[in-house]
Parts: sequence; C-alpha cells; structure tokens
Amino acid sequence: MLARTMKMSVVALALGLTVPAFAETLSIDGQVAVKPSGVETPQRGLSMAVVEQKFGAPANKSGPVGTSAKNPPITKWFYPNFVVVFENDKVIHTVVVGG
Repeated sequence: MLARTMKMSVVALALGLTVPAFAETLSIDGQVAVKPSGVETPQRGLSMAVVEQKFGAPANKSGPVGTSAKNPPITKWFYPNFVVVFENDKVIHTVVVGG
C-alpha cells in the first residue's frame, strides 16, 4: 500500500511540475471564472534553493513564523509580481499581486 501511495505521489508531483498554472480565480455575482495572469510563478513543492535559482533573490522576506511540529515554519518571499509562501523549505502557495 505504501509503495502504491508513493508511486501516485510521484506521478502527481511530476504532472504538477509539467503543467504551468497562470491564472486568477474570480468570483463575480456568484459565478467563478479563471482569468490568466500571464505571470510565471514557482510551482508547488519546489525548494527555496530552486525558486531562488530560477527567479532570483526576493525583494523582501518575512518569517519564519511557527517552529514546532504542530506549527511548521511558514516563510514568505516577496517578488515584484508575486508572493511565494513556503512551509519549511517547500513552496505551498503562490499569489500574483498587482493588476
């Protein structure tokens, strides 16, 4: 069972890294729409080192906040067009900022 779970995780990760997601989710009058942002951002699961290698040093950093197993360290890196949120040293979320 563990081997199957690991294989599925590897496949999911590989698919996530090969399909870039450049979009914003908008909700207007209760309807949800996806609007492409056109901004390349780091993909979920990348390490801090890979993000810095690909996108350069961030303009600013905040954190880490949280330092226990129950509350792992959360760090934010601020770039001109997006913010990257890390848990430990892995990307968990990216937010495109600006218009």
